[in-house]
Amino acid sequence: MLKFEQYLEQFTNTINLTDFFLGFLLTALLATLIRWFYIRFGDAVSNRKRFANNFLPLALVTMLIITIVKSSLALSLGLVGALSIVRFRAAIKDPEELTYLFMTIGLGLAMGANQFVMGLIAIPLILLILWGHKIMNGPIHKTVDGLFVNIQTDLNDLQQITQLLTNHLPFVELKRMDNTDKGLDLSFLCRVENLGQMEKLSTALQELSADTRFSMIDQPEVF
Repeated sequence: MLKFEQYLEQFTNTINLTDFFLGFLLTALLATLIRWFYIRFGDAVSNRKRFANNFLPLALVTMLIITIVKSSLALSLGLVGALSIVRFRAAIKDPEELTYLFMTIGLGLAMGANQFVMGLIAIPLILLILWGHKIMNGPIHKTVDGLFVNIQTDLNDLQQITQLLTNHLPFVELKRMDNTDKGLDLSFLCRVENLGQMEKLSTALQELSADTRFSMIDQPEVF
């Protein structure tokens, strides 16, 4: 029993507040950099600005958890037990979103483990590589206005809904279709030339059925 207590003591350390505040500051700065990069150069169809607002708190919370649990073996074991009963059911509709979430978590892990130099080198280097990859695969600045349209309806006629969008917009592409108990959940990537097209489309969608719900998200750089 005595040996076990001694074994626990060697994994119990006092948290250095100077290192903690330094890691906290660096985490905030690098998470803000990741957020700016994702909003500016990301290709995800979802609202990138709204999604990127999660990066800063996610990185800081991850850094805080690692800082606490690394000081105690008992806390580390307790964290494993706590995570075993937690279920995260956030809908990730684009693999790019998952990539940036892992990057943000990785930043928090590095800073929480006091690997400041590693974090300062790795994150900007990863973003630089991503930026270079985007340059080689096409222009960064895009001029065509994109529109992400999500439709939830009790109608099961995909052709009718697609034709309705095609009649009002110059470009329509089905990105996802889910068959639910209440009908269809459809996601379209569209091109819109003016607000008048959006207003006419909105009116047409409202006339589909009383149970039809839809949302339109502006994606100016998606094309």
